[in-house]
Amino acid sequence: MRRSVVLCGATILAAWTSAIITRAERALLPAASTPIGTPSTEHLAAPSTQHRASSTELAAPSTAPAAQRNLINDFCVTCHDNDKAKGGLTLEAFDPALAGKNAEIAEKMIRKLRSGMMPPAGANRPEPGTLEALAAGLENRLDAAAAARPNPGRRTFQRLNRAEYANSIRDLLGIDVDVAAFLPPDTVSHNFDNIADVQLISATVLEGYLRAASRISREAIGDPDAAPGSATYRVPRTAAQLAHAEGAPFGTRGGVSIVHNFPADGEYSFRMMLHSIPTGQLYGSTTRGEQLEVSIDGSRVAVLDINPRMSESDPNGMNLQTPAIAVKAGPRRVAAAFIQRFEGPVDDLLAPVEQTLADTQIGSATGVYTVPHLRDLAILGPQKVTGVSETPTRRRIFVCRPLTAAEDRDCATRILTTLARQAYRRPLSSGDVASLLRFYDEGRERKGFENGIRIALQAMLASPHFILRLEDAPANVKPGQNYRISDIALASRLSFFLWAAPPDAELVKAASAGRLKHPVVLEQQVRRMLADPRAAALAGRFASQWLRLQDLEKIHPDPLLYPQYDHTLADAMVQETERLFEHIVRSDRDVLELLTADYTFVNDRLARHYGIPNVVGPGFQRVPLIDPNRRGVLGHGSILTMTSVADRTSPVLRGKWVLEVLFGSPPPPPPPDVPDLNETKTASGSRLLSVRERLEAHRADPKCTSCHKVIDPLGLALEHFDVTGAWRIKDSFVAVDASGQLFDGSKLDGPVALRAALLRHRETVLRTFTENLMAYGVGRRVTHDDMPAVRTIVRHASASGNRFSSFVLGIVKSPAFQMSKADVSN
Repeated sequence: MRRSVVLCGATILAAWTSAIITRAERALLPAASTPIGTPSTEHLAAPSTQHRASSTELAAPSTAPAAQRNLINDFCVTCHDNDKAKGGLTLEAFDPALAGKNAEIAEKMIRKLRSGMMPPAGANRPEPGTLEALAAGLENRLDAAAAARPNPGRRTFQRLNRAEYANSIRDLLGIDVDVAAFLPPDTVSHNFDNIADVQLISATVLEGYLRAASRISREAIGDPDAAPGSATYRVPRTAAQLAHAEGAPFGTRGGVSIVHNFPADGEYSFRMMLHSIPTGQLYGSTTRGEQLEVSIDGSRVAVLDINPRMSESDPNGMNLQTPAIAVKAGPRRVAAAFIQRFEGPVDDLLAPVEQTLADTQIGSATGVYTVPHLRDLAILGPQKVTGVSETPTRRRIFVCRPLTAAEDRDCATRILTTLARQAYRRPLSSGDVASLLRFYDEGRERKGFENGIRIALQAMLASPHFILRLEDAPANVKPGQNYRISDIALASRLSFFLWAAPPDAELVKAASAGRLKHPVVLEQQVRRMLADPRAAALAGRFASQWLRLQDLEKIHPDPLLYPQYDHTLADAMVQETERLFEHIVRSDRDVLELLTADYTFVNDRLARHYGIPNVVGPGFQRVPLIDPNRRGVLGHGSILTMTSVADRTSPVLRGKWVLEVLFGSPPPPPPPDVPDLNETKTASGSRLLSVRERLEAHRADPKCTSCHKVIDPLGLALEHFDVTGAWRIKDSFVAVDASGQLFDGSKLDGPVALRAALLRHRETVLRTFTENLMAYGVGRRVTHDDMPAVRTIVRHASASGNRFSSFVLGIVKSPAFQMSKADVSN
């Protein structure tokens, strides 16, 4: 195995160097994608320069540059002069008539004006119509300047991140791989892990791709020389262990159920580790007669008795292990689960703790009234390898079988051509196939036909043509000149945007024929792709990162205060938010339903947490929301929990989330010497201060006042939701006070008022959504140069009821998506 890694690494390193360092992208791409010139871009969605009706309705003097300059002097320069320059912004020399030459400053002004954040609350403010006219005037000049000098931005190359790599392997070979075992975590920039300019190719990353190629090629083909190894699947500590694990046989509870790819026919053993309590004894030792079942593809292969007296001091510790079991090669469903001994608690006081292991920390040090919990499952082997059986992946790879030695090379050519065409996401050149056949020849000479295919497949998976998304510039393009990307590159941009996966055969066919650039064909493909199940990636990838759902993993509510919170509940919370977004995508709904939806998606576990009746079973279902406070993502447990801390809510984190995610205006970081929000008592010492009372004391510090006046009212409006998103009416034995005043002067008293305030600034919310969707879609940071296009997209989408597809189509038709700028260093 080590030799094959070195083989591919040494041979492919030159190709990597050529692709990344010497800018030889044209040499790496086939003749089929040679320069396409710079055709007309009339159909691209260029920024609209038409005057907005809202601004024409305002008083004419307010739109004149001179009047706007006076307005800035009267209401802005007080804080943004050369001396104070609050927020790092000075406006003394800013001329509204020349906004196009100072686009970065002008866009900052527009963002603050549109959101109602400037002038700040408490300061002198002109009439709202006057501020609207100022923003509209700046926008019109910026949009006109952008139309005259378009800048689509530039992205050199983009490598597959973890998710895209896993999806590409699944599409190509039909197997799931643990990419985290090979590749380092992706760098997140501007909320997303697919931003090209931070996707550096380090020695560590390159080595990870090489190791992954070696391992995956062996798993795909099968490995008759497989050495014994191990793979461990861990169960989250707070996962529910009374519920049935999806994929496990009925009649079992808890445990784990996974799909494991066995590399060869042989004998394997399965080791299960159970949880212990702090003193080393079995967790749940008071229960008797517990058994653990191991099954493969739903069939029981072993049942192990659990000794309630087992402890960490035993020779095998907390481990149970099966004898050797014969297993055929290929992906198989493996489950290790407890045999169900009861259907539900018969006594609420003595029922096993369903959700958590919290009782080991709240007095039940011996684990009384609980059941054993599985910690992890390890699969060991193979031993006594007998060969490699046919698997779905092998049938996908071996589209032919040579009957004689003379047929070997023709069959190998057919196999490698079929695989490489899909792996490289484009038509192949003769050089592509010849390169792979050289690897095949070396492998075949050593160990036969299948080994030759494996070595060639390994080279294919380690190739820059697979790992990098290279976009070739036409040969006649001058440095710094805009050009349209090829249809093949457009197909990849489109598929990784909507599916986080490679383009399918239909999309590649349209691109290869040169038809994808045509507006009608492009829109047909976009709508087809949005209707495809793979578009669920927009929820699991885009929405999850935009809404910061990954932050929920960092929050662990205090089990003393919130014993009902566990990994199973947290997972349901994330699914609720992702399913809402997926529904908006699939049903092409108004994206503002993220804030206003009077329905949600819950299973029985989450429904109990919210107090929603008549929901049974682990499956998610759509339910109406009677309580208006729970509507939209502001009522989702995922958002509310991840913006809390372990033992209390955090209006600061919740307000900061609203500013960053919905308004696109993150507050400045706090000064380094600002103290934490400490837990304190009332003057009499009779009770702890509520979060609001502690925050008011904290805000009394002059260093904190200006920022907290903006942040806190947003978060306090959600104070009726506790750390885990459950509704409450008291905090520290006093009634929750959710009142406050938004930076634009709006009165807030809870989630309903906050939602109404956000909808009054819907233009800002929609622009922020579009900015994020565009950054994710084009794989680069959105800058002030992109904002005219963002405004155009939002304006057109508003005319269609803010349907999700309108935003996607607007981005896909934009110059930022279909064009690029030649490297000035060429």
